[in-house]
Amino acid sequence: MSLLLFDHVNIRTANLATMSAFYSEVLGMPAGYRPPFGFGGAWHYCGEQPAVHLVEMDRPPRTEDPQLEHFAFQARDMAAFLKQLREKDIPYRIAVVPELEIHKVNIADPDGNHIHIDFTAEDAVAAGAAG
Repeated sequence: MSLLLFDHVNIRTANLATMSAFYSEVLGMPAGYRPPFGFGGAWHYCGEQPAVHLVEMDRPPRTEDPQLEHFAFQARDMAAFLKQLREKDIPYRIAVVPELEIHKVNIADPDGNHIHIDFTAEDAVAAGAAG
């Protein structure tokens, strides 16, 4: 067996509308087709792939010992993304992996899930965020 690609991450939330808006408006992942399951939720797409599956719950999941520390996306146009984060007052932290020439913009969604968006060093220089 060999894996072909990462398919999706499934996130349980008691704040479906807020979370769905975050993935649409901040990460640019439009909500799209989702089969008619017997519970609420939303699927958000990265290109043609439904990469983030939100599942509605009545109460927030326990977070004392999360099993999933983070998930990540590759992206372009770091300057536009940082501008959007500042405009929406979303805190972020940039970390650099010089060996891979990657600049990671670390953020949290409204439920506190850690996400990093990876940009090339060239994109970071263009954004004035190289370090």
